[in-house]
Amino acid sequence: MIPNRSSPTATVIPVLTYADVAEASEWLCEAFGFRERLRIGHHRVQLVFGEGAVIVTERSAPVNGPGTASAQTPHGEFTTHSVHVRVEDAAGHHVHAVEHGARIIRELADHPYGERQYSAVDIGGHVWTFSQSIADVDPASWGGTAIDLG
Repeated sequence: MIPNRSSPTATVIPVLTYADVAEASEWLCEAFGFRERLRIGHHRVQLVFGEGAVIVTERSAPVNGPGTASAQTPHGEFTTHSVHVRVEDAAGHHVHAVEHGARIIRELADHPYGERQYSAVDIGGHVWTFSQSIADVDPASWGGTAIDLG
């Protein structure tokens, strides 16, 4: 995998939603020892702990970014979490997932933060985003605020 300053290096990254991202980030850092890596506006923060990472995002925002307001479970509930997985080949992974019945909720696309991604819902209604780093992008170039890219 190529490195990208706009993405944590962890391979599997839980994405958790909160009503107040700043409050949640502060609490997770103080209570559990996470540290802020990157802030994205007021709606998203990347936290790291050792080799792992968690993304904290605003509950009122679509779980997987623009265009995914329909990110719902098969039962119609909005999700409170998702899983972000870094892969070597997002296009190939997408084809494989579709061939095996994954319901795509956000089609494969390249993003200005240096990632090629798609999102799908699994048979249990869990949302997964698969992401391939395609460029090493300075977070400041797309509006991110680097805190500790260590």
